[in-house]
Formats: sequence, structure tokens, C-alpha cells
Amino acid sequence: MAAPMSKPTVERDRAVLNGWLALVLVVLWFIAAVAVFLSAVALGPDADPAAVGWRIVSAFLMLLFGLFCCFGFFTLQPNEARVLILFGAYKGTARHSGFHWANPLYARTRGVVPGSTAVATKGPHGTTRLTQPKLRTKLSLRVHNFNSQTLKVNDKRGNPVEIAAVVVWRVEDTAQAVFDVEDYESYVQVQSETSIRSIASLYAYDHGEEHELTLRGGGDEVAHALKKELEVRLAKAGVVVEEARLTHLAYAPEIAPAMLRRQQAEAVIAAREKIVLGAVSMVEMALSELARKNVVKLDEERKAAMVSNLLVVLCGTEEAAPVINTGTLYG
Repeated sequence: MAAPMSKPTVERDRAVLNGWLALVLVVLWFIAAVAVFLSAVALGPDADPAAVGWRIVSAFLMLLFGLFCCFGFFTLQPNEARVLILFGAYKGTARHSGFHWANPLYARTRGVVPGSTAVATKGPHGTTRLTQPKLRTKLSLRVHNFNSQTLKVNDKRGNPVEIAAVVVWRVEDTAQAVFDVEDYESYVQVQSETSIRSIASLYAYDHGEEHELTLRGGGDEVAHALKKELEVRLAKAGVVVEEARLTHLAYAPEIAPAMLRRQQAEAVIAAREKIVLGAVSMVEMALSELARKNVVKLDEERKAAMVSNLLVVLCGTEEAAPVINTGTLYG
């Protein structure tokens, strides 16, 4: 029996306390702690030691609690969000920019970067320790550009081609980006390259069948298909694709010379075809004008000779050298 698929995490908006208001409250709390301590000193030597001790302990605990509350301050820039995680449980997402305060127990990191290596750093007293880069709970909601590497893939006809693309994306659902994939930035890169390979295999590089889209000729259509492919793959990471477009397209080096010769041959054939069509039209026009104006009457043999000469002149690649015939075609 197949294991059931996990449901996607749904982002929840979480309200946090205004940082400036919280700062005023924390300062007042420190003032109160100092006041309690001073009240213990003001009792004098004749006061009950238990009461003095209780006030001193209370002032010390209040001071510790105030210091603990100071760790709850954080700031968010425009188009930035923070995922609030309390002892492994998702509590919501703060999206509003500004100075805020939240529960100091909310995690500030969400594990190490997958696949990262430990880096040696110097600690206090010259000690060396190994640390790994952490994934932060703050996420950028700004638009990102991902320029893929030049990939070598086979097109629809099996020809090896080099292809690259740029993907414009942004995080839409912070909960999915954090909890449904391991590392959403790495996920975007891998899935983007996979989508580029998939799209390249669906189209021929060029010279497809009649009305067939190609990678070279169907720019907007291919870009739209690539965007659709990316949207399906990146939806589970809470990522929205703004735009996707090919930035590099060429035959692989091992077949590029042969394909260049083929393109040159096809260009020559196409040019010759137009030259022949134009020459035939000009010969037809010349014969029609000669007959209409009664300049000369030509029999079929002379018409054939004239057509042959005109086609040689019009279709030739070099300048024609005129030859004056002083005799007749029959003598």
C-alpha cells in the first residue's frame, strides 16, 4: 500500500507587537527592577533580612526577565518576512515591515544548509571551532533571477544542443517554502534545470515539420511552455514564476560545423529557387511583350533558343559575355 502524500503547509498571518511599544515596556520593566532593588537598600540594617533578601532576588529575576525580553526584538525590511517557529511548531508568518517584538523563544534559524561543509572559525581565547551556515527564519519576498548554466541536451530529433535560460521567481507562500522542501533556493535551481531539459526535448532546434514550433523559431511559445512547466514543479515550494525565457541556444560543438554547412546549403537552394522563379517570370514577360508589339515573329525553335539564352543570363552567377551572331539559326 502506497504511503499517503503529506498535505502542503498553509501559511498563516501572525500579528506581532510593535517594537517601539515593546521597547518602552522593557525600559519601564528595567526601571521597576532598579526601584525594587533600591527599596531593599532603603529598608536599612534594621529591616527583616527575609524581606530584604526577597526584594533583592525579585530585582535580580526582573533584570534577567528584562534581558530575556530583549532577544524578542527584530526588524523586517519591505518585501521580507519571518517564519515564527516555537519548539518546532509553526506559529505563523510576520510580513509587515518595521520594528517588531515577538516571543524570544521563537527560533531564529531552521537548521543547517543542506550539503554545506563546516567552516573553522576562531573563538574566544584563540580556540578553533567548526561551524556550519544556518538557514535563517527570515525570507526575502523580493523577485529573484536564476541564470541557469549552459546545458547540453538532445532536442526532439536527437540533435545535441546547448541551451540556457533565465527564470524570474519569488516566494509567495513562506510556509511551503520553509517546511515543504529542504532548501527552496536549491530546489528552484534543480527544478529549473530539469524543466529546461524537459522542454528542450519536446521541440526540434529548427526546420521542423510544417506549422511545427521549434526552439529557434517559437520564442514566445517556448517561453510560455517553460513557464508552465516551472509553475507545476515549483508550486509545492510556494514559489511563483514571473517569467522564464531562453538566453542561449546553439548546436553542440561536435555537430555545429555540419549543421552550419547544412544551413548554408539550404540558404543557397532557397536563393536559387527565387532566382529561377524570377527568371521564368521575366522570360515569360519578354516573350509576351515581343508578341504583343510585333517586334519579331519567333517560331518554336527560336523561342526555345531565346528562352535558353535568357535563363543562362538571368540564372548565372557571373556576368554574361554577349556573342554577336552574323548568320542564321538554320545556315
